[in-house]
Amino acid sequence: MRFTTIVITGWILLNGSLQSCNSPESKVLKPNIIVIMADDLGYGDLGCYGNQEIQTPHLDRMAAEGIRFTDYHSNGTVCSPTRAALLTGKYQQRTGISFVVTVAKRDLGLSLEETTFAESMKSAGYITGIFGKWHLGYDPRFNPVHQGFDEYVGFLAGNVDYHSHVDQAGYEDWWRGDQLIPEEGYTTDIITTHAVDFIKKHKEKNFLLYIPHEAPHYPYQGRASKADRQVGGEPGTDYPVRGSEEDYQAMHREMIEVMDEGIGNIIQTLKELDLDRKTLVLFCSDNGATRDVGSNAPFRDSKGTVWEGGHRVPAIAWWPETIKPRGVSHETVMSMDLFPTIVGVAGGSIPEDLDGISMKNLLIKGESLSERDLYWQYKSQRAIRSGEWKLVSLAPEEIPQLFNLKNDPEEAHNLAKTNPELVIELTQKLTDWEKEVNNHIKSSPQ
Repeated sequence: MRFTTIVITGWILLNGSLQSCNSPESKVLKPNIIVIMADDLGYGDLGCYGNQEIQTPHLDRMAAEGIRFTDYHSNGTVCSPTRAALLTGKYQQRTGISFVVTVAKRDLGLSLEETTFAESMKSAGYITGIFGKWHLGYDPRFNPVHQGFDEYVGFLAGNVDYHSHVDQAGYEDWWRGDQLIPEEGYTTDIITTHAVDFIKKHKEKNFLLYIPHEAPHYPYQGRASKADRQVGGEPGTDYPVRGSEEDYQAMHREMIEVMDEGIGNIIQTLKELDLDRKTLVLFCSDNGATRDVGSNAPFRDSKGTVWEGGHRVPAIAWWPETIKPRGVSHETVMSMDLFPTIVGVAGGSIPEDLDGISMKNLLIKGESLSERDLYWQYKSQRAIRSGEWKLVSLAPEEIPQLFNLKNDPEEAHNLAKTNPELVIELTQKLTDWEKEVNNHIKSSPQ
């Protein structure tokens, strides 16, 4: 999963300088907000992040007209954990979603006791919609319409066939609200169509629109590909999980380009309805690219790891006449920061128990984010970021590794032996954090 885009008020200068202009406040008191999240999109998969092969003119233009983040991180290194953190503004471990939610665990999902950003935005007077991938619970009680969203069309699984909309386990998986209602079409195009219709329908109101795309997650299928999965089929026997197309890279490229085309349609719709200057758009990915398809350049490793390539992903914020064109931010940001940011920009009430911090003043006034330690954990892998230092622990029995990301963003030079005291300090912080967040884990949500 790969990255997220946000449109927010603020004046941002080039080279990472974030300085306020004449007025420190947004010209729009309650902007519309659109959060777009790609799935398995790597740091190096967009033109504006250096990719010369994949054509992403619309995202590139958004980056040129807004803010491109160079140090944005997904909370998780795989799908479900990042989505839980994004929606709740907390480390996903606190919500009990530190793993990939699968069809085999139908009794598990994001607890209804959690407050989502959709619920907070509804309280602030916003109409809320989600179109695309949920992946936070298969049982109907975990459906997005019970988690603060007024409208939902999409799929519940980690991925579906882009044409038949059958999930990886052979189940039909296309929903309207909490009802299974099939719909024809290429997944990415359907998501875009519903998003555009939502904007047109609610153009006179304040709206929050969450667009979690499937692209470019496998199965690797383009618009002209055939459907591989059928209801009741066995993965690996009746169909290849990743799809039958032989050229994965070509399909991956097309899937990103089709997503970019759809994002362009959304931006054009905002302009035609004179909503562009009234809308904050945020774009990001849910984690890094897979090891064999996609690019996490220049960072180390891939999805499913706590190395930078697993969680440092592209992110863009766009808001015409509020964000200065061609701004670049080097501030360290996490998925969980989007909740307090969008609710704060909307003038809503931000829950006090969040781990994320608001970027509102960074975007509007050019203020730096407060110093904090950040953490990642997936299975036996753990990592802590403290300033320019990052400690990586791949297994309890292995000696932790230490890197200076300012001088070595590729994590190529282990400095643990020359900084033993820092290794001890960061290891203890990591251990204390893991104990603290695990104390909040909920058992099977009710």
